[in-house]
Amino acid sequence: MGTVLGDNPSPGNIDGGLLNITIKSLGAIAKGGTTRIEGTTDYSEPPAGKGLQLMQGPGYDQESVPGMVAGGANVVVFTTGRGTTIGNAICPVLKLASNTPVFERMPDDIDLNAGSIIDGTETIQEVGQRVFDRVVEVATGNKLAHAEIHKHREFQIWAEQSVSL
Repeated sequence: MGTVLGDNPSPGNIDGGLLNITIKSLGAIAKGGTTRIEGTTDYSEPPAGKGLQLMQGPGYDQESVPGMVAGGANVVVFTTGRGTTIGNAICPVLKLASNTPVFERMPDDIDLNAGSIIDGTETIQEVGQRVFDRVVEVATGNKLAHAEIHKHREFQIWAEQSVSL
C-alpha cells in the first residue's frame, strides 16, 4: 500500500517540534486518560456504540473536524497547545487551551483553559466539569462558541492519502 504513518503532520505540528504524526498520536492517547477504548470507526462514519471511540483519519485540524461532524458530532471540543482558531460550518467547535499562556494570548478565540491543571490551580475533575458545562450551554443554544461568534467555518475533506490511527 505504501502508507507511512509519519506522513501527515500539519504545519503547526512541525513548527511545534513534532517530528512525526506518531509522536503526536502519543499525546492523543494521553488525552483519553484511563478510559477504556470502546471502539473504532472509519473517517466520517458514526460510532457503533457508546464510550470513547477512535476515528480513523488525518491528524490535520481542517480535515479531522469535518470527519467528526459527518460522523454525527453535535459539538466538537478541540484541544490546542498553539492556539488554532478552527471552527466548522455545521456544528460548534469549542477550543480548549492546553496551557495558560495560549489562553491568555487569545482570550477572544479560545473558549476554555485547561492549563490551570498544569498551573496547579484546578484539578482534572474541576476542568472536566467546566468543559462539560460549556458543552451543554453551547449544545442547548444558551451560549455561542468563540468560533461561532467570529464565523470561523474552516472546512476540508480528507483525501485518504495516509493514515493516523
